[in-house]
Amino acid sequence: MNAVHRAVYRSTGKSLALTGVEMMARPIKSHFPRVGFQSHPLSSHAPLSDNDEVRLKRLVGEDTGIAEVLMCRDKARNSLGRVFVGQMRKLVSSLQHDTEVRVLIFRSLIPGVFCAGADLKERAEMSNPEAELFVHGLRSLMNDIAALPMPTIAAVDGFALGGGLELALACDLRSAAHSAQMGLIETTRGLLPGAGGSQRLPRTVGFAVAKELIFTGRRVSGEQAERLGLVNCSVSQNLSGDAAHRQALSLAREILPQAPIAVRMAKVAMNRGAEVDLSSGMAIEGMCYARLIPTRDRREGMAAFIEKRPPRYTGE
Repeated sequence: MNAVHRAVYRSTGKSLALTGVEMMARPIKSHFPRVGFQSHPLSSHAPLSDNDEVRLKRLVGEDTGIAEVLMCRDKARNSLGRVFVGQMRKLVSSLQHDTEVRVLIFRSLIPGVFCAGADLKERAEMSNPEAELFVHGLRSLMNDIAALPMPTIAAVDGFALGGGLELALACDLRSAAHSAQMGLIETTRGLLPGAGGSQRLPRTVGFAVAKELIFTGRRVSGEQAERLGLVNCSVSQNLSGDAAHRQALSLAREILPQAPIAVRMAKVAMNRGAEVDLSSGMAIEGMCYARLIPTRDRREGMAAFIEKRPPRYTGE
């Protein structure tokens, strides 16, 4: 019994005879969420300190289950410096097994900016080996964001350039203000996108469009980004400068009532299936589907349909 089979067996009590995806067993296992909700020691209600560049906020009331990653490096426009990246990595790591969070929004508290990309002042002081190591860590961080088990939404209310757009691309969904500016501008600085942009942008907008945007270093507005398929939706900016965040919150509220384990398994099926041939993807889908059969949420969904009432999903 391989690692995936063992993970499914522990959750369902049933063995699963699938042979077409042995090579993907190890990465898939890490995406199976634990059944049931657990508390997490990370505090999200204390006031921001001067040292906080990244912060987690858990919403309450009817929005319980939605959390927001708040980016607040004011003086450097949320650029990806050592402290910012270190705090983001710690926060993302804390969420990997947090089943209380059903939807996660990445947003900026700095007006007019989502994330300005690399901290060029810090980068200029690094030696070549130091810069290469730092970018390797940045690439790893974006992979960790992409691998989070819950749906993630980037709310782009301002500039998302270079690594800032790569951060947004690591999220599952993106909303943007019409006035937002997005671009992988690394070729204008003698570089190429090094934190996943050269791989995620083609998978998002297609290879021909991605090559055009990367080769030229072109910036696009939120409206253009929606037409290209770079963002899911684009909205007119409001007076408070948070239109994209409000749109992201509206989308999160649509996801929130759905069965959380089913949503997470759907994310696994799509993300892992997109990396392989169709036959292997079908096998992955079957494994994820089998993971849901013994859950209380599946039985609740069936009962709610028969009784003509809204379901009450608990994540079990």
